[in-house]
Amino acid sequence: MIPAVVFLTFILMLSIFLGFELINKVPATLHTPLMSGANAISGITVVGAISLAGTGNQDLANWLGAGAVALASINVVGGYLVTDRMLAMFKKKEG
Repeated sequence: MIPAVVFLTFILMLSIFLGFELINKVPATLHTPLMSGANAISGITVVGAISLAGTGNQDLANWLGAGAVALASINVVGGYLVTDRMLAMFKKKEG
């Protein structure tokens, strides 16, 4: 049991470090397309959460699935709103 915890902790710390390094290397012009891609992945999460919430077998699974649907939906909507606002910054102003 202990080696599995150590291994999983190592994987978590490595992914945090690599994610931090990767995000810091992304130029500002690429943030909007990458954000749109992340929103699409969150949409896939919504589909998975709906399938989990719809099992009907266990009460805990239904509650966790409903919570996952709500949080992933907030993430998708918020991400698209932020992406839309970022794209509006690049539009030419009329007048």
